Amino acid sequence: MSLKIYMTPSENSDKETETEKLTQMLSMLQNLYYKKKDQLAELQTEISEIHSILNYLNSIITTKSFSTADKMYPDLVPSNNIAVEDYFKEDISEEKFKGTNIKRKIFSDKKQKEEDLLCILNLYDFKKVEIKFMNPEIRAIKETSENFINLFLRGALIKIKESNPNLSVSYSFFKNTDKIEYIHISNLHSIKDYDLITEKIRELLAYEKS
Repeated sequence: MSLKIYMTPSENSDKETETEKLTQMLSMLQNLYYKKKDQLAELQTEISEIHSILNYLNSIITTKSFSTADKMYPDLVPSNNIAVEDYFKEDISEEKFKGTNIKRKIFSDKKQKEEDLLCILNLYDFKKVEIKFMNPEIRAIKETSENFINLFLRGALIKIKESNPNLSVSYSFFKNTDKIEYIHISNLHSIKDYDLITEKIRELLAYEKS
């Protein structure tokens, strides 16, 4: 003899409500996890950069502990005063700009709080650009979207490629979706191109937000 247990409509409704709440809680925790993970990765990068500078300064102080400030200054600042644009001239050695990084952040408002961070751009070695969209599942920026094509591809990359045919672009997508998480740009030739890329990404994010 088997015993069957029947649930009333009220019990079924309570169970569904509880499941829905747990699902919402799980989604919130997952979003918080990935947000904190991104913030931690950025913090680790900044700590690494600061650590490198500290090591360099410590090495100078150790070897020149009896030197005056005016003698140490040339070791900290290049004596040839190379302008930013000069890094792209053919007669400048790659060693002059190797290891450099220009980081830019785009926020959703003027308060510039980390929770309002939309995007991080990095220019490495004055040649390579990496664009990272925060919370890409929310931004939902797609390679085939009309805004992306008109504002970013036509507004920036196609213009740059007209004078720089060696420019290359690739994408990394968020968790097997078609939503862009990273944009990788190589063979950049001008800091002005980086400015244009930054401007168009800012416009794209502002348009997507509205």
